[in-house]
Amino acid sequence: MEFKLGELFCGPGGLAIGATRASISDPNWKIVHQWATDYDEDTCNTYRQNICPDRPESVVHADIRELDYSVLKELGDIDGLAFGFPCNDFSTVGEQKGLDGTYGPLYTYGAKALEMFQPLWFLAENVGGLRSANEGKAFNQILETFEKAGYKLVTNLYKFEEYGVPQARHRIIIVGIRNDQDVEFKVPSTEPYRNHDVSARTALENPPITSDMTGTELTKQSKVVQERLSYIKPGQNAFTADIPEHLQLKVKGAKISQIYKRLHPEKPAYTVTGSGGGGTHMYHWEENRALTNRERARLQTFPDNYNFAGSKESVRKQIGMAVPAEGARVIFEAILRTFKGEEYPSQEASY
Repeated sequence: MEFKLGELFCGPGGLAIGATRASISDPNWKIVHQWATDYDEDTCNTYRQNICPDRPESVVHADIRELDYSVLKELGDIDGLAFGFPCNDFSTVGEQKGLDGTYGPLYTYGAKALEMFQPLWFLAENVGGLRSANEGKAFNQILETFEKAGYKLVTNLYKFEEYGVPQARHRIIIVGIRNDQDVEFKVPSTEPYRNHDVSARTALENPPITSDMTGTELTKQSKVVQERLSYIKPGQNAFTADIPEHLQLKVKGAKISQIYKRLHPEKPAYTVTGSGGGGTHMYHWEENRALTNRERARLQTFPDNYNFAGSKESVRKQIGMAVPAEGARVIFEAILRTFKGEEYPSQEASY
């Protein structure tokens, strides 16, 4: 069985790698790329050159609010749909406008695709803050919309560091199975990954990152920043470290915990983000510098030969917005096993 996958808000391909690399005991059961769309041109180019170099036309660069879905229909029918609808308005970092924001209503375009294409299953991803946006009403409304499209849902808060990903990244994943399918999806268990080494040190040093890889250029660090970092110990940030007064940050209001925060080498990295000014680039535990894009890609479990299109800042954004490839693969393999009727270790959903 070959499931043809369509993607909305496809990003640089974190979900796509997870899907296309998903494998179970029967190699005939797999997921293949059919089409994808995203509003960002660099992101589309990254996806094209890594996921579907032989079919670049299958990735549509468009604002979903203006996209005629018949364009996607012409690219072929799908069996599965994946979409990480933009999380800006649901993130706990920010104003959390939820459904009242610019990005909050974009989930409706996923529902529209479900109604038009009626895939056998779908996977939707968003930040954990989705649960509390609009006093919880947004989450319930989104689930209700997907159910009305004809799907039974299993919603879970995945803590990806518990699935072998070297990063504390917590995301709501909704898996929907079409109502006429006599199968039941279950959340894959974290137990098989209990002894995995998910430390930042192992992720960045084993195997070593070499200069012939792309994305290894360093961010220019001022002497002041380098001096400030020299006082920050692994796992500390600019507000928890003992820093001389002339190097302390003079900020009002919230003291964001990730500002000039160093990784702890023996723990999973904190969440890789896609944007932000000074102090938000993620910092090495020992060297007085920000991480390179290749290091950030490692934490997101992108393969080392995965090449990103665009400027250094564009690539940083793409990597930060992606779903960890290995975390996605675990869930897609569970979907494959669900439809094949294979048992797999599972656990209760929690959200």
